[in-house]
Amino acid sequence: MPLSYRAAGVDIDAGDALVERIKPFARRTMRPEVLAGIGGFGALIEIGKRYRDPVLVAGTDGVGTKIDLAQRVGRHGTIGIDLVAMSVNDILVQGAEPLFFLDYFVCERLDVDVAADVIEGIAKGCELAGCALIGGETAEHPGTFPRGAYDLAGFAVGVVEKDAIVDGRRIVAGDRLIGIASSGPHSNGFSLIRRIVDVANADLGASFERSAKTTLADALLAPTRIYVKPVLALMKRIDVKGMAHITGGGLLLNVPRMLPDGVQARLSRAQWPRPAIFDWLQQSGNVDDDEMHRVFNCGIGMVLAVAAKDAHATIATLAELGEKAYDIGEIVARHDDAPQTIVV
Repeated sequence: MPLSYRAAGVDIDAGDALVERIKPFARRTMRPEVLAGIGGFGALIEIGKRYRDPVLVAGTDGVGTKIDLAQRVGRHGTIGIDLVAMSVNDILVQGAEPLFFLDYFVCERLDVDVAADVIEGIAKGCELAGCALIGGETAEHPGTFPRGAYDLAGFAVGVVEKDAIVDGRRIVAGDRLIGIASSGPHSNGFSLIRRIVDVANADLGASFERSAKTTLADALLAPTRIYVKPVLALMKRIDVKGMAHITGGGLLLNVPRMLPDGVQARLSRAQWPRPAIFDWLQQSGNVDDDEMHRVFNCGIGMVLAVAAKDAHATIATLAELGEKAYDIGEIVARHDDAPQTIVV
């Protein structure tokens, strides 16, 4: 019997069918800078003449083990939004506008319907971020993944004027910290979340918030919020000195990434509402406060540092742009070996 690629576990025809399915999704994300996108060996992008001194900013990330919960409940349509969010929010904190995005989808055997759902979500994320989905890679790895499993990686490139890079160096004692609300755990801490779900023997389909008709799966799988458009609009009105995307490492380990030497971020836990899903995680897993703040965003997906005089206007402007934001703390002088960030 002659051997074939299909017999070895790779279906080229399914791959071609997927490319045709996703072309309309990608087409909706196009920007004027894109000269050639999906279909070629490489995509062509021009930066254009609207930038005086452009600097490219690149970021890459995945979704982590949140994918496992999505697979458990057969819900694949929003995991792509998570993928885009994790990279575009990262490059946003340097003041960059995302230009384009590429994805990598790897599975044991290609299920075109599942892959199309995932990539349609990626395209939706790109629309929310205002960037173009210009290409990607779909790979079948027969015999190396559990049947039905897949994984994702994403890559974003943006641009910022050199003199507009946000690097936190101008942050000083007296500045205020503005927290923008998250939609839930976003895409971080899911190794702990999955452990809590299993130890608690939780029913992912059970009602979680009856008033909102939300299940536990809804609360855990809520897609990561993409902050690009509102924050870029905010920066046209407010001098934002620093930004931190609250990803793996939670509040305690991400806020310090924007701070210069000699200052401390003092966050006041009472200053923002914590979504109920974090209460459930803490109680069901018997997780202490410090661990919660080291692992999860606890309701704050992005932290901005602004001058005290701009704090009220920042919150009001973000509200106009559809984001809930709170004055969650202040910058103070840091002495000796004091931690860079504390939650009180």
